[in-house]
Amino acid sequence: MNVQKKDLGKSQVELLVELTVEEFLPYINRGVIKLSQEVKIEGFRPGKASYEILKSKIGEMSILETSARIAIDKTLGKAIKEQITEQLVGQPQIDITKLAPNNPLEYKAVITILPEVVLGDYKNAKVQLAKSEVKDEEVKKIISHLQETRCVEKISETVIKEGDKVLVNIEMFIDKVPVEGGQGKGTAVIIGKDYVVQGFGNKLIGAQRSDIREFSLPYPSDFHQAHLAGKLVDFRVKIEEIYQRELPETNEEFAKTFGLSNMAELESNIKKSILAEKEQEEEQKTEKAMMEKIINLANFGDIPESLINHEAEVMMSELEYGVTSQGGKFDDYLSHLKKTKNQLILEILPDAIKRVKVSLVIRAIAHTEKIIATDKEVEDEVEKLLKQYGDKDDIKERITSQAYKDYLINNITGKKVLEKLKEWNIKK
Repeated sequence: MNVQKKDLGKSQVELLVELTVEEFLPYINRGVIKLSQEVKIEGFRPGKASYEILKSKIGEMSILETSARIAIDKTLGKAIKEQITEQLVGQPQIDITKLAPNNPLEYKAVITILPEVVLGDYKNAKVQLAKSEVKDEEVKKIISHLQETRCVEKISETVIKEGDKVLVNIEMFIDKVPVEGGQGKGTAVIIGKDYVVQGFGNKLIGAQRSDIREFSLPYPSDFHQAHLAGKLVDFRVKIEEIYQRELPETNEEFAKTFGLSNMAELESNIKKSILAEKEQEEEQKTEKAMMEKIINLANFGDIPESLINHEAEVMMSELEYGVTSQGGKFDDYLSHLKKTKNQLILEILPDAIKRVKVSLVIRAIAHTEKIIATDKEVEDEVEKLLKQYGDKDDIKERITSQAYKDYLINNITGKKVLEKLKEWNIKK
């Protein structure tokens, strides 16, 4: 087997592989067996038809093409191992360049590799971790929300007032035309809290059950639904039911409903929870600043476009999931931004490049510092996942596969590198 290597630039390498007639012959024999098992030929058992019989049945090139695929599958790995020491990215692009009866087989493989990374000083970024604090107003806001969860409601026969909950049927119009999706029955509105558009609840104060209120309200120009943004909307609202709401007092009994002894203990727990969340956010912010300093000191070879595009697609999927998980529609989100999906991907690309660079730097540091996930760390993670999902055969098979273990090795190694980087670079 003759292999010629050519550097194409942009982290791509071309291998031109040639098998002589003699080297290709065993794969032709395998191709004949494979095809004779698949093609039904009268008078021959599966796998027993000869080359000449198959040739007359399906054509010689069909045999050679099948044989070439078998040969490539069996020889490409060896060619790559002999010629390339760098880590591969994705699957090679294969193109058969010579295939004819009684001739050598020649094929070309274009392979994308990870770019070279020359690390700068990654131990002296000197990033300061800011101290997180919790204000009293933040604790009070959470307690107010908890009061809402313990609110007692009872039907009221009086007119609507501040603090009441009202069930209403809503019709919305723009220029006397019904708004798409703007009709709702049994919609709950708490008077005093902003509805979809500011001022909606105030328009209902003083109304009684079965009353109909008609009024107009302007939607803000930056409203997330493009067909409503900046429009004056006419409302027709029928009052179906009115509920008086009684919030519990914030006393010892209130604290006990959350399994705590008193309000001081409840406030302390809330403060700790808010502080933990703020500290996590600050740590993430500081970690990002640290990694930006480190990647700015590193030099990178040509980063493959496939890596950047893949990362951009991942980021787009994360963004879409974030919008839909909160009950929104991604198309509405794009309309609000006044952008197409392709325009948004172009905006994401700089951050995608940063994320790729972070991954490359972490990989290079792991290699330099000889940091790797141990077998025990991988097995412990597998065991933990099996305890959680082991009753599902398909998930169990995936968790125990070598491909998933390779993923765990990369994931655990990355976390260990990150911990070392924080130890070296972040001042508390």
